[in-house]
Amino acid sequence: MRSSQSTGHAALVTPSRAQTVRVLAEPAPGAARVAARGPRSDERGVRPGWLGARSVRRVALWEASLCVLAFLTGCASPSFNSPAPLPAGIEASRAAAGGEQVEFPSGTLRLHGLLWRPVGGGPFPAVLFNHGSGGRTSAETAGMPMTEAAARLAPLFTRRGYAFFYPFRRGQGASADAAPFLQDVLAHEEQAHGTEARRALQDTLLETEQLDDVLAALAFLRRAPGIDAGRLVLAGHSFGGQLTLLAAARASAVRAAVTFGAAATSWGRSAEVRRALRDAVNRVPCPLMLVQWRNDFSTDATTELAREEVRGGPRRIAVLYPPIGSTHEEGHNGLYLDAGRWEPEVFRFLESAVPR
Repeated sequence: MRSSQSTGHAALVTPSRAQTVRVLAEPAPGAARVAARGPRSDERGVRPGWLGARSVRRVALWEASLCVLAFLTGCASPSFNSPAPLPAGIEASRAAAGGEQVEFPSGTLRLHGLLWRPVGGGPFPAVLFNHGSGGRTSAETAGMPMTEAAARLAPLFTRRGYAFFYPFRRGQGASADAAPFLQDVLAHEEQAHGTEARRALQDTLLETEQLDDVLAALAFLRRAPGIDAGRLVLAGHSFGGQLTLLAAARASAVRAAVTFGAAATSWGRSAEVRRALRDAVNRVPCPLMLVQWRNDFSTDATTELAREEVRGGPRRIAVLYPPIGSTHEEGHNGLYLDAGRWEPEVFRFLESAVPR
């Protein structure tokens, strides 16, 4: 079937109300197609490249839409389009240049974050971005200093008119002094009680203190000067993607939510994570976009959550991009390595969900 796969851009098909999203085809050099399907579903698995006879008319409409998308976005071949590297030798603290250092309460703790605002007068729509669970140290995420990760993402949003808030949850980054580092806590639990105890504790902290920090950051952002409290977006990567879903299900003020690689390593090993995220997705009151790369550790969370049926609920979009790099780690960090691919499609989604 002809589509915009050859353009290297994702073919996004937005489900209408009372429909669920279903992956219909494996990607060629371009991104996977994600299509809408009605409430009835007889097939339990994904059938690559197959379309039933009843779908012929839909396909014609989809292909017409995809042709328009290909025309508008051009026919560039796939590329990594990595963000420009920061100057050699730059200090992590300087990587956050331009971001305002802010402090906010989470229970009895005082946490910190970085807040960027676009040039010009507000109030601005704003994105609260949830980082992952940490790297080798409490100051790292996705293999780089957290301040560098924040500084790489912030300009993508501010140049499109969005404020960008990057809160550091307890024990990480600028909030390292507020509590022990999550990975240290989990390592201690594993050493004392074993692997299953570590996993159980991580699932518990996901839905308690870690989620509390996200909701506290959201409350701060709603009151921040120059921020339009009626146009807030939640986004997150990896463990932060899970928190994004959980928080979006509890925060009626959020207008849209976007995840990158959510639950890539947790979905298969934790029934509790699967239950919590399915429940969250079924209660999220805003449009939702799930983004992942094919060579992530697992794409099961994205494809399974996309199939969750919410009758009359807000629209959902799931996008599976072709592999980036050659390892699972690179696929998991496509947010940073493949920004040129996801940026136009994510902002197209946000412009429809968070109108000016």
